[in-house]
Amino acid sequence: MYSLIKPYIFNLDPEVAHDLAIKSLKFNFVPKSLFKVEGEEILKIKLFNKELKNPIGLAAGFDKSAEVYNTVFKLGFGFVEVGTVTPRQQFGNPKPRVFRLVEDKALINRLGFNNVGLDTVKERIKNNEPEGFLGINIGPNKDTKNKIEDYIKCYSGLNKLSNYITINISSPNTEGLRDFHDKKLFIKLLDRIMTYKDRNKVSTPITIKLSPDITDQNIEEIKKLILDYNIDGVIISNSSDQSRNALLSKYKNETGGVSGQPIKNLSDELIKKFYTDLKNKVEIIGVGGVQTANDVINKLKSGATAVQLYTGMVFEGPKIVKNIKKELIAYMRDKEIKNLKDIIGKNTN
Repeated sequence: MYSLIKPYIFNLDPEVAHDLAIKSLKFNFVPKSLFKVEGEEILKIKLFNKELKNPIGLAAGFDKSAEVYNTVFKLGFGFVEVGTVTPRQQFGNPKPRVFRLVEDKALINRLGFNNVGLDTVKERIKNNEPEGFLGINIGPNKDTKNKIEDYIKCYSGLNKLSNYITINISSPNTEGLRDFHDKKLFIKLLDRIMTYKDRNKVSTPITIKLSPDITDQNIEEIKKLILDYNIDGVIISNSSDQSRNALLSKYKNETGGVSGQPIKNLSDELIKKFYTDLKNKVEIIGVGGVQTANDVINKLKSGATAVQLYTGMVFEGPKIVKNIKKELIAYMRDKEIKNLKDIIGKNTN
């Protein structure tokens, strides 16, 4: 079905197509049975000590303002992450700001945290109880004078409504955000967040979403601080704003972050580097170029407990999770794997 309408969708501006997808999902006419797979019980896995139906999540960026997460669960996702949510509503960067790189199976976006703001998202989730494992991705407003306090506002307002909170320090589309990968600023951020968490006895897990463009020095410093501050998880990785020489699309030099197939290997290698020190201590969620079961397997073997996708759904359509689940089940049966946790980190030995 998606293959029939895909040419028409791809004739639309990418952001217009996305808005239409959100509007369609709001009708909630998605039968769960359509996306179920026989034998999928074998795909269960634990994340933050909670059992997921499968390790495939929807990454932040699709349901930015928490409008359709319960419908998205019906597409077969094991978990969903909404956001990025900022304290105040903001409209993001000027349009056009999303580009399809069809030849590269990639997107470039420079959206800039467009969302309806903390208060509206909070009310939406309160009035529409999540029917699955929900994460919320948070960040600062573009014009804020104190980014750290923006994180605290969102964390304090949303932590009781989610299964985990993601601190997004890695979008390339908000000026100064990636500066938090610097050791001194990262310490300031973690100090403030963990102090709030401890004082208020908040139990909601915290993950940090990282850039794929960090240096080896950044990696070593961040790994140590993640462990020192008892952070629950890391998401590896956000989109990349580095060299696009290998890309084929005419849009390859557009400003913004590249997501999809071109960053798949970059993400996998970064996961491996973090897993060596974080294994059995900190959960890793792998993102970047997930489009097939083989991509999921490689992320898990690199050290991820679970994965997320978004760009893959743009190119493969809403049945992408069902297709991946079928392929994963076949792989596990063929290799006589009883639990996906048994392959986590196998490529790091």
